[in-house]
Amino acid sequence: MKKFLIIGITIIMFFFKNQVSADYEKVFFDFKIDSISGEEINLNEYRNKVILLVNTASYCGFTKQYDNLQNLWDKYKLDGLIVLGIPSNSFNQEKKENKEVKEFCEVNFNINFPMSAITEVKGDNAHEIFKWAKQNHGKSAVPKWNFHKILINKDGKIANTYSSFTSPTSDKIISKIEKLLKI
Repeated sequence: MKKFLIIGITIIMFFFKNQVSADYEKVFFDFKIDSISGEEINLNEYRNKVILLVNTASYCGFTKQYDNLQNLWDKYKLDGLIVLGIPSNSFNQEKKENKEVKEFCEVNFNINFPMSAITEVKGDNAHEIFKWAKQNHGKSAVPKWNFHKILINKDGKIANTYSSFTSPTSDKIISKIEKLLKI
């Protein structure tokens, strides 16, 4: 009897688990964002690509992840991966001007993957991409710190999210990227 009660409770908990409804009225490719150089990035240009969206910051303990992000970009860009850096001062660890961030990334890390202008990534002032991510994937899509990663599949939907502590070149990120790229 006790065994059936435990099984019953487990089944009920499964059905009432707090899940986010991923209706995807819009997909990632429906958005635009300003680039670090001032032009507009129409994300529709990345359609049918896999995107690793990362909020970045120049003064963060995780800033060394720029090296790994660049390595991912170099290794997989011809296979269809886009690494998109989103500099953000949401955690008070970013430079004040886009020009300063761009120079910092180029001089210290030889960054040449696409980067946006300095952008809010959480709260009421978050860019619509991050509001969309939260709406469709839940709280795990909301950056809790710099270098939070959101992996977008070729359909423009969120495949997974990764915390700041997860290296961009970790086995779990690379295996997921390769699966999505089908390589």
